[in-house]
Amino acid sequence: MEIKLISRETITPSTPTPPHLRIYPLSFIDHIMFRNYMPSLFFYQPKEVEQECDLKNKICELKKSLSKVLSRYYPLAGRFRDQLSIECNDLGVLFLVTRVTSTKLSSILQDPTDMLLNPLFPDGFRWDFMMSSSGSIVAVQINCFACGGIAISVCMSHKVGDAATIFNFVNDWATMNREKEGELLLPSSFLDGGISMFPQEDLPVFPEMIFGKSKMVVCKRFVFQASKIESLKAMVCSQGVENPTRVQVVNAWIHKCAVSALGIAINATSFRIPVNLRRIVIPPLPNKCVGNMVWPYHVFNPVVDKKERLLPELVSKIKEELCKFCDVYSKKFGRNNKDLSFISECLKQASSAPEPCGSDQKEKEIMFMYSSLCRLPMYETDFGWGKPIWVTIIGTPLVNSVFLIDTSDGKGIEAYVNMDKKDMAIFERNAEILQYASLNPSPWLDSSVTESSFN
Repeated sequence: MEIKLISRETITPSTPTPPHLRIYPLSFIDHIMFRNYMPSLFFYQPKEVEQECDLKNKICELKKSLSKVLSRYYPLAGRFRDQLSIECNDLGVLFLVTRVTSTKLSSILQDPTDMLLNPLFPDGFRWDFMMSSSGSIVAVQINCFACGGIAISVCMSHKVGDAATIFNFVNDWATMNREKEGELLLPSSFLDGGISMFPQEDLPVFPEMIFGKSKMVVCKRFVFQASKIESLKAMVCSQGVENPTRVQVVNAWIHKCAVSALGIAINATSFRIPVNLRRIVIPPLPNKCVGNMVWPYHVFNPVVDKKERLLPELVSKIKEELCKFCDVYSKKFGRNNKDLSFISECLKQASSAPEPCGSDQKEKEIMFMYSSLCRLPMYETDFGWGKPIWVTIIGTPLVNSVFLIDTSDGKGIEAYVNMDKKDMAIFERNAEILQYASLNPSPWLDSSVTESSFN
């Protein structure tokens, strides 16, 4: 795909950060988090073919609104001072504008492959390691198509925040751009909530986690339509499981299919599932709190007596371990009765924990990771020309990891499954997974948008 770089600049906050806020302390979860860039990509259909001057005005408005929102999210415009803090020096964020000259937006949406999506991200930052502490914490690329469509990619260092942070930030930027002179209403504690709940204090400084990248990992996108998810839930409920969520049944179904397709013994596998701590700590935090506010719970070596009971028992185990996790961590991580020795041991284990491993590894158990981004406001991101027709996070080079996001209708689920190349060659042809999920369908299937919209 041919892309022409139109401009490259740095956008700084519209108002300087006050001197007393120059040093932004990171939480004890942030301090062990890896610095790799999390990618997000938003596609917008054309309203009409714009004149060159109209496009320039649109880009200008995006810069102004980004500058304004950075004044509220001022740590994102700073630079990492050390492992424990950010210097809020207003150096700004990287901002690129490109023109896509050889590929139609409709072609990408008809068959979204890594080859087509990768160039839409700034400087190859997607999941890349932040090599220097002087690098931009956030990088943005505005991709303009000849049809008038736009794809906006945003990459943010994971060390400063989780998926909720990046999607809240982009959504607030869009709100600022759409409402022009309107005031952005944010909770008073949205920046310091994480610091007050998870302060570093006298805890040991553990090494940052290592993001285990592998060139042999490939990602495939499997889309579960709402009707298929309801069928899975009905199957589980009929065998005595009460009120399973769509995320729980999709996670369990993918794990069941992976075990079956790859010929793995179920009791030789374990998996971890990150939980949004904002919802469970006491007292709870606003959904818009900035920072890494997730922690995983583990399901170790699940054992199933009968093969036909595998799905409901996996869902039951997920629900059971989640209840235990919420009961313990809501108290020990919470502001009241915080258990520092417990937290210290958690940080120690997390900073030295092995990454998920492939089926050919010699470890006694094969680790998977299932992470849900569902219910985040990604499809509310309206810059003033309508909501996105498709949002993607693209694959990660972390073996045996699965990321779930909503489909555009908010009812289905897109599963980004990352596996070793030879394992994926087996898994993607598995009849069980294909019975309930479609392999990389066009996003148009979940949208009212049709190809004629781009002509």
